[in-house]
Amino acid sequence: MSQREEVRQRIARELLRIGAVVFSPGQPFTWASGIKSPIYVDNRLTMSHPRVRRAIADGFAAIISEERLEVDAIVGTATAGIPHAAWLADVLDLPMAYVRGSAKQHGRRNKVEGALDPGARVVVIEDLVSTGGSSLEAVLALRDMQAEVVAVMAIFTYGLRAASVAFKEAGIPLYTLSDFPTVVAAARADGSLTDDDVEMLQVWHRQLSAGSSTDGD
Repeated sequence: MSQREEVRQRIARELLRIGAVVFSPGQPFTWASGIKSPIYVDNRLTMSHPRVRRAIADGFAAIISEERLEVDAIVGTATAGIPHAAWLADVLDLPMAYVRGSAKQHGRRNKVEGALDPGARVVVIEDLVSTGGSSLEAVLALRDMQAEVVAVMAIFTYGLRAASVAFKEAGIPLYTLSDFPTVVAAARADGSLTDDDVEMLQVWHRQLSAGSSTDGD
């Protein structure tokens, strides 16, 4: 097993352990988009678990090293990406900034907070990616500031076709620490899901991926 796969499985187990990933095949959750989902991912819970947040920061740092990315600053997305961007920036001893969900309505009306030099090479940190819409909005805001986005990194991805298409069209590589198939396999291994649950989740995922768009994360 590769080191990257070991990290993928470890993060999946940790997210399940702290309750950041919850399955409810019988009573689906409703996403902000209105989509009915048998899985809910709340990576904000990782902030409260030092061991998990250190593993996440170390995982991101390892990807930057393995991929030989040249990075001048780390940028988080509001709000859940901000703390992980800060912890990663601290590990790498790099400047950190963040992208607001919308520009401030007063003062300097900033969309991006923090000091970034023109041409700065940055990595964007997200908590999760579904369709990739909000991530790529952050990329556009940074490009407007003449920053060069070398990659987007996220703790978790649903692995939807729309996201892979959107990132490819934007010319931005996406790296994630764990994903939908890995957390489902980990939950099956620990007895949280039955074979029937797994089949239902896989069918839901195939249908969602086939019909997904790039409206937002």
